[in-house]
Order: sequence, then C-alpha cells, then structure tokens
Amino acid sequence: MIQTAYRCPRCEQTVRGALSDVSFQMVCPQCDQSLAVAGDTLREGQIHRCVVCSGTDLFVRKDFPQRLGVSIVVLGFAASCVTWYHHQVIFTFGVLFATAFIDVLLYLLMPDLLECYRCHTQYRGVANLDQHAPFALETHEKYRQLAARTAGQENGHITTGST
Repeated sequence: MIQTAYRCPRCEQTVRGALSDVSFQMVCPQCDQSLAVAGDTLREGQIHRCVVCSGTDLFVRKDFPQRLGVSIVVLGFAASCVTWYHHQVIFTFGVLFATAFIDVLLYLLMPDLLECYRCHTQYRGVANLDQHAPFALETHEKYRQLAARTAGQENGHITTGST
C-alpha cells in the first residue's frame, strides 16, 4: 500500500493517508475536503500522476528531512572549526571524515520516496521507482516560478513574462 503525505488544498493542513488500486477518493480529516483519485493515477503499485494536482512531473528523492541533513553538515563543520582553532589537526580531519561517513551511511540506509514538483505531495512505498527520474533543477524552477506568478496574481500584483 502506498502512503501519501500532502497539503490539503482547502485548509492547508498536512494530511497523511493510504492510497491503493481500489481507493477512489482521499478525505482530509480536518476539513472533510475530498480529493477524487483519477483512474489513471495508480496502476500496479505505480504512481503515474499526482493525486492532489494531477501533475505528471514526479521525482525520486531520499526519504530524509533535508533540514536535518544540512544541520548535521553544519554541526560537523562547526566542530571541525573549533578543533582547527585549537590546532588539533587530526581531530579536525576526524570530525570531517565522521561527518562524511554519517552522510554516506544515511544515504545508503534511507529509502526513496516519490514527490510531485508542483504541490510537493510525497508517496512512500511506490513500486519501481527507477521508472521515475531523479530531481531536475530545471523542472523544479519551472514550477517554482509558476507558483510565484500565481501567488502574485492572487495578491493583485501585475506580473510580466520575464523574471
């Protein structure tokens, strides 16, 4: 069964739920907003389009909090700066190598998930993730700019074609 995590379009609360070949809708427990699951969304344990926004641009990434990963690297860098300041070169490189080892270990141990570029809905437990592409900055930037233009129009700002 595929586990989902998405932001409800109505109340903007994070909703977690399960998605299967026989489910035809997902309901937000906070506001009872119902999302209809299109028939071609899920086939044979594979996601072909997003449940929330119906987008087809999905990417594979590690199921690990990015802020925690950055925090580990920053703490390793800060600790190495302290040992470097105290002229403990061996400890400095030890801290740096330990940080790199933790990073590689987490990369190898953490499972992958599928995420939508447009609405950032996450899908865990998807079969054959190798059929989806990894993160592409160009596609991400396209959706980021689209969201910025949409937010500008909703706020009454005039947007131009160039950014």
